[in-house]
Formats: sequence, C-alpha cells, structure tokens
Amino acid sequence: MSYGRVILVTGGVRGIGRAIATRLAAPDTAVIVTHARPNSPGVAETLEILKAKAGAAEAQCWPAEDPKAGEYIEAIAARYGRLDVLVNNAGLTKDSLGVRLSDEDWRQVLEANLFGAFNCSRAAAKIMMKARRGRIISLSSVVAFCGNPGQANYAASKAGLVAMSKCLALELASRGVTVNTVAPGFIETDMTKALGEKVRAALLARIPLGSIGQPEDVAEAVAFLASDQSGYITGQTIHVNGGMYL
Repeated sequence: MSYGRVILVTGGVRGIGRAIATRLAAPDTAVIVTHARPNSPGVAETLEILKAKAGAAEAQCWPAEDPKAGEYIEAIAARYGRLDVLVNNAGLTKDSLGVRLSDEDWRQVLEANLFGAFNCSRAAAKIMMKARRGRIISLSSVVAFCGNPGQANYAASKAGLVAMSKCLALELASRGVTVNTVAPGFIETDMTKALGEKVRAALLARIPLGSIGQPEDVAEAVAFLASDQSGYITGQTIHVNGGMYL
C-alpha cells in the first residue's frame, strides 16, 4: 500500500510526542513513533489511538542517539516507500545546579537531546534530498532562550537544536527540504502535573495568558510546519509559551 505521507516522531508515545503523532495521523499517512526503553509506558495506548486514525502505525524501540538510528530510518523509508516528515521530540532531563552537575549528566542530556536529533536529521535528510521534499522539525524549549536555574545541560541542548536547524535549513533548502524548530513553554505533562501548588502558581505568574499550555497546543504548531502551507518557512522557531518569552 502506498501512503500520501510517512511520518516519524521520535519519543512519540507520551505527552507532547503522542499529541504530535496523533495530530499528524490521517487515513493516508503512515505514522511511526519511537520509544527508548522496552518497558516505556504508553506504547500500547498510543498505538491504539494511532491505528484508529492513520493508514498505518507502528512503534519502534530505539533511542535517537543509537548509532544504528540511520539504519532504522533507512529501513522505514524502504518499507513505506518514502519519508516525508521527521519530528525530533525524543529527549530527557537531568536537572542540577551547574556547580553540582556531573560530567555524566551533562553528557547524557546533550547526547540524547542534541546528538540524537542530529543523528536522526542526518539520516532523514539524505532520504529527503533524493526525493526533493521533506520537513524536519525539532522540539526546542523556552529555556533555550530565557534560561532556567538547574537546567544548564537541558537549555544548552535545546539551544543547540535551534542553531543546528538554522544550518541544516541553509544546506537543504535547494532540495525542497525545510528545517524548523518549535519551542514550547510550560506544558501540561506528567512532569508539570507532579509539581506542587506553590510551584505551579509561581509558573502561572510568569505566563501572560495565565495558563499552562496543553500538548495539543504544541502539536498544532508542529502540524503547520509539517504541512504544505509552510513551504516558504525554514530556519525558524515558533514559540508556544503563552507569552512567557517574547
């Protein structure tokens, strides 16, 4: 069976990643999501949602920074006949004040968030360049622009995604491939739900729109950048933060 679009969302089984995969799913699309660990929660539920909306859906277990990620992505393109959209959503946090941040926590976050996205983008770009079409979208963060105590590693990795995307945008533009980023603010996820009331109140005080965002808010921005309507936009960052960073 042929598909109108084939979409790969890394880290796509929970939270923002699941919302993105669900939003991009359509009857003529094949949606592939990845998760890093065999016991990752949410895989079965995500597949159930996607199979009800997409022409084909599958979940694959491999981290974005896996040296074999390029082979896995090539296999996806070979199986489905194309690869139209890559969403680099996979990532992790290991928060600590800079003076206490270990070398290992610095390395792991940079490797997962920044190298992982480059690893997948490099493989996808080779496929998209040959097809002379494609969308590469990476999830950055508001903290890449305004900083946040205890997140030097995370902020550095997310800022790196913006710079990387600008470079790839210049390199791939002549082949019809656009490269952009979306920078969410504070979004309602498992992490933010676990915050205490005082912390949530302090966060809300920093957001002019007065509410924490929903994963679907981020998914809508990604969906636009993945669409044909965004064909003249590349090397840009869309901020989805309720006015927290202007």
